[in-house]
Amino acid sequence: MSEITARPLDPVAAGVGPTDKETTIAAAIARIAPGSTVMIGGFMDIGAPHALLDELAGSSAGDLHVIANDTATPRTALGRLLISGLVTRLTVCYAGGNRAVQELARSGGLELEFIPLGTLVERIRAAGAGLGGFLTPTGLGTPMAEGKPTYDFNGQTYLVEEPLRADVALLGAFRGDRHGNLTYRGTARNINPVMATAAGLVIAEVEQLFDAGDLDPGQVGTPSVFIDLVTERPG
Repeated sequence: MSEITARPLDPVAAGVGPTDKETTIAAAIARIAPGSTVMIGGFMDIGAPHALLDELAGSSAGDLHVIANDTATPRTALGRLLISGLVTRLTVCYAGGNRAVQELARSGGLELEFIPLGTLVERIRAAGAGLGGFLTPTGLGTPMAEGKPTYDFNGQTYLVEEPLRADVALLGAFRGDRHGNLTYRGTARNINPVMATAAGLVIAEVEQLFDAGDLDPGQVGTPSVFIDLVTERPG
């Protein structure tokens, strides 16, 4: 993919010390430059970073490539972002719940790419793990295989899938501390942890923010080493 386009993090300007990664919603979104590829956590709005998405939808960061599990609905923060005019390319597994996105894609206002869920997650995981790609039979004989290389092994043909990396990842979590350690509640964990490993700038939105040392280490789903900025959801 292209060079990372997220604006370099200035710890002084962002008010972030060596271990204190807390910042505001507005300051976090200001790090996203036009033309960025942005991964967004959540599954049908569960575990999505709602406040960050609302802020991004009102920003000047256009020509975005969004990578997400789905398009949610027009009433959700993700749905509003996708039809805001800021997103020109969208990579998802499912768009059936958002008719507005479907119509935008049919009219040519949005480039829409579908990837099977397992393939999407594994491509992201491969990027985070530093792998060059992986083999899968999923998608063979379908339009999703067009233009992709194949590899024959032990009598089976596989698609060669490349890693999928982003400039920025926006995550939603239940609790976090100012170091950036995150915990998740139930299924809101979903795709968030793997996205944390595969972006140049990782921003987490938490429902409750704590001081360092206040979280049970055994409950941490994403350790602080993967997080650059952490914000607390208003209200």
